[in-house]
Amino acid sequence: MSVESTNSLGIQENQKLNSVPVYGILFAIGLAHFLNDIIGGLVPATYPLLKSAYHLSFSQIGLITLTYQTTASLLQPIVGLYTDKRPHPSSLMVGMVCTLAGIIALSRAGSFPAILVAVVVVGIGSSVFHPESSRVAQLASGGQKGLAQSIFQVGGNFGFSLGPLLAALVVFRRGQPSIAWFSLSALLAMIVLSRVGSWQKKEALTKLRTRVKSASLTSPLPPDKLGKALTILLTLIFSKYIYMASITTYFTFYLISRFHISVQSAQIHLFFFLGSTAAGTLIGGPVGDRIGRKYVIWCSILGVLPFTLLLPYVNLFWTGVLSVMIGMILSSAFSAILVFAQELMPGKVGMISGLFFGFAFGVAGIAAAVLGKVADLTSISVVYHICSFLPVIGILAYFLPNIEVKGSVKTKGQLAIDTV
Repeated sequence: MSVESTNSLGIQENQKLNSVPVYGILFAIGLAHFLNDIIGGLVPATYPLLKSAYHLSFSQIGLITLTYQTTASLLQPIVGLYTDKRPHPSSLMVGMVCTLAGIIALSRAGSFPAILVAVVVVGIGSSVFHPESSRVAQLASGGQKGLAQSIFQVGGNFGFSLGPLLAALVVFRRGQPSIAWFSLSALLAMIVLSRVGSWQKKEALTKLRTRVKSASLTSPLPPDKLGKALTILLTLIFSKYIYMASITTYFTFYLISRFHISVQSAQIHLFFFLGSTAAGTLIGGPVGDRIGRKYVIWCSILGVLPFTLLLPYVNLFWTGVLSVMIGMILSSAFSAILVFAQELMPGKVGMISGLFFGFAFGVAGIAAAVLGKVADLTSISVVYHICSFLPVIGILAYFLPNIEVKGSVKTKGQLAIDTV
């Protein structure tokens, strides 16, 4: 029996065992992601306040992001690999406890080193939460993996987008100590995750063991082509998240410097950008289920290029419009990229999720530090001129193996992978 036939049988068996998405769990894990990433979005949203209070340079701002993202990126693949072999429903709660401790520490940090320690603790929480919650989303997907990842991701994106808005409404009015109020978000997430953990323990792990026994979990690609495909996917993540880092870390500074608007107005512009990423994420996954993930990746990364090239040259109104379009188009790729990689390495959901989330976090952190140095040496506007060319890397999507859906996704869910 060929590798393609073996994997097709495995996919059909998975469909039989879990043919309908468990929407209650998907929405619950999406809600937990929303609550977790409110805190994740709050951290960069407080940068203008921290920069002013502690007289930080752009390089130091970038170092905060680098510290946070590097902590998460290094641990996520390790956590994912471990939980692939020994799934632990309680790990979701452990991750949220770390996030809770980190956000309280940030509210009380009185120096630059203390800020770094606080974001390290938040980063540890993120590194534990993301791989295991992504696994839960796939277990509850009913075979509609793109849809499941989109529901999970859109919760995080929407939560992250609220960070700047809540910072403008609360933190910039009441000061750094008010950051502690956002510990309520982590506490509520822990309540939600208690239900998710119970479901995972009672039902999902049994289904996972049944799948492993009944289906061959061999990669559909030979090792050399598998390595090439994963390298391309990681390179596309590289392009996407450097550009995202330029927005999430420095967009408010760019708007204030170029258009002389208030901090609160800049935060609202950032909120609209991040809100558009939530919409794009929700669209990208289901579309990838139907027309093929490669096409979504191609259109998302390369398709955003005209808008990024225009952004540094337009007025405030069109900057807002273009940023929303960029956020929506660019964000539609991540769910497709993640599920694409998971299908190339079945049985390694946690490791792949941890690798791609971790790589995304790491790239964003390093990019923030480098771009901060560039801004210090030149100007914040130069950062956006440089980053506008990043989507050109999207042309690499042409070299991905073709994944075509045979028949209706809802009824068959069979994949034919062209390795030529």
